[in-house]
Amino acid sequence: TDWMRARAMRPLIPIWRGLRVLLHLLTGAALLAIPMALPRALGHRPGWVSALTCWWYRRLCRILRIRVEAVGALAPRILLVANHVSWLDIPVLGAQGDIAFLSKAEIRAWPLIGWMSAVTGTLFIHRGAHQAREMADQIAARARAGQVVVIFPEATTSDGSRLLPFHPRLFAAAQASGAGLQPVALRYGDPDRLDQVAPFTGDDKPWPHFLRVLKHPEIRVQVRFLPAIESAGLDRKAMAATCRRAIGEALELRDRAP
Repeated sequence: TDWMRARAMRPLIPIWRGLRVLLHLLTGAALLAIPMALPRALGHRPGWVSALTCWWYRRLCRILRIRVEAVGALAPRILLVANHVSWLDIPVLGAQGDIAFLSKAEIRAWPLIGWMSAVTGTLFIHRGAHQAREMADQIAARARAGQVVVIFPEATTSDGSRLLPFHPRLFAAAQASGAGLQPVALRYGDPDRLDQVAPFTGDDKPWPHFLRVLKHPEIRVQVRFLPAIESAGLDRKAMAATCRRAIGEALELRDRAP
């Protein structure tokens, strides 16, 4: 029967999706990263990069069966401030516009993904206050050039049911550049129930979590772009507190931070 055939095929679905993701990564290398490597080495960013990168992220979301609902719009020349739930935040936000990301320095060593991230403009951050100051300077330079950069001031992921404290150090980029701040609230799941697969937290390992995502029928996520906040006159702690409060209210979360 059709039901029995569908049941027999079910174990093959994550394998098929995994192969599609691999093919998409290779397509990204061929269509995006390789042609961009030489202009980037010369300090030039071709105009077609933004549209192609957004297409690549949108297609990755479709392959992973991530259904994105965007509310509001991305503001120009802004420092984007987001809550952090999963590595899925990267393709979800990357599909929304020309956005540069911060990433842990360890990602740079990952095969293919690390190289693609580097040539597409990802900023790699090391642990420690001194490195955070250097990264803030790099973010400020990007902001002054008009590029949107997203920061995750929680510095780690949560399960989406709460907000962790926002660390103020990276907000120095807004002080140095004069860029405004735009909070963006990410919520995985339905209005009455959070998704249990999307969060990448605690002792999660990349490959087991990736396999769970491949097995998941569909992940729903709402991206809510909130009104921009002027950074002038605010110190870093005030910026962090203002953005955290705006995101918490948008997600209807009680303040559970220690």
